Amino acid sequence: MEDIKLALRGIWAHKLRSVLTMLGIIIGIASIIAIVSTINGTNEQIKKNLIGDGSNAVKVSLYNQDYEMDFAVQTAPNGVKYMDKSVLQSIEDLEEVELACTYHNRNAYSNIYYQNTSLAGGTLIGSDMKYLEVYNYEIGKGRGFSDDDIETRKKVAIIDDKTAENIFPNAVAIGKIIEIEKEPFTVIGVMSKKDEFAPTINNIQDYYTYKTDYTSGTVLIPDSCWPTVYQFDEPHFVAVKAVNTDSMTAAGNKTAELLNDHYHLDADTVYKGSSVMEQAKQIQALSESTNKQLVWIAAISLLVGGIGVVNIMLVSVTERTGEIGLKKALGAVKSRILIQFLVEAAVLTLLGGILGVGAGVILSIIIGTVSEVPILISPWSIVLSVGVSVVIGLVFGLLPAIKASRLDPIVALQRRD
Repeated sequence: MEDIKLALRGIWAHKLRSVLTMLGIIIGIASIIAIVSTINGTNEQIKKNLIGDGSNAVKVSLYNQDYEMDFAVQTAPNGVKYMDKSVLQSIEDLEEVELACTYHNRNAYSNIYYQNTSLAGGTLIGSDMKYLEVYNYEIGKGRGFSDDDIETRKKVAIIDDKTAENIFPNAVAIGKIIEIEKEPFTVIGVMSKKDEFAPTINNIQDYYTYKTDYTSGTVLIPDSCWPTVYQFDEPHFVAVKAVNTDSMTAAGNKTAELLNDHYHLDADTVYKGSSVMEQAKQIQALSESTNKQLVWIAAISLLVGGIGVVNIMLVSVTERTGEIGLKKALGAVKSRILIQFLVEAAVLTLLGGILGVGAGVILSIIIGTVSEVPILISPWSIVLSVGVSVVIGLVFGLLPAIKASRLDPIVALQRRD
């Protein structure tokens, strides 16, 4: 504590010199925090853009070679049947899976009409009762499917807000009859996402990367009615809700592996999970590879700041030669002098680090406001920055401290006179 007091007294006595010495540390720390905050914010935005509503849902579907099978134009492979409840239960028993559902789907191929109005490009889903929860939907009006709807193959439908706007612009949708492939279905509910989300689209590349939902609306019918509409059975798609965002890839892969083992599929036709998180990680890696170069460039400022610390501490040793000689004459050992000057250097850079953190936070906020870049300031980057500043003081203050500790007391006292 005595050394810290002496260090603070010395810094206060030479305020301008101390601030100029800390400037390199301040600039370096501020730059690193601003860059790291931008990297973290961008990575979170990438994840949100891809995952969107936070449902943690992963689609697991059949692939032939490297292409997802589309049963509107392709024949189902032999050996793949309707998913039974035991298989679904095995999927839900996986550690990474919170909930699982089965469904059929037609995207943009369905003939969906209300009177003379067509839902062009709409998506038709034949689902079980868990679909809404897995994909983070809620019923805003009407009701969802019941066990009776599924078991008796009741011709009922749930539509989303977009469908309601497109084919019922000025009418109440509940109770209306829509035609799906010329089969009449009664609308019993209108659903919407629990958490509305739109990806941040800054350019055309972002549009094609994130904007994957081109449908003009979604209609759900009981999956037991699917053979009634399309006159033949089809394999199920599977959707799993992972326990958290980071488990999405593992949940999809393990589900696909379980299904492939169950159905004994060949190498050409297999179940695969849609690796949304893998895609996010690949985009994040491209972003980070560029930004990390900026971090290293900013770190040069810390090197310059460290050199400034060496310089000012050498000046301090020269100015305080007489003081050092007097302490040694009174019995101070080398280690005592060494520690005193190391503490002074560490305190100097610690103050620079703290000021640098403040400047970095302010700079991050300014960058985020002006350029509309997402910013995420993480506590670990602040703690690490302060720690690095102390280490710089100890490393670069070592040479002047050693020089001070090795001074001959007689020579130092002579210089004092």
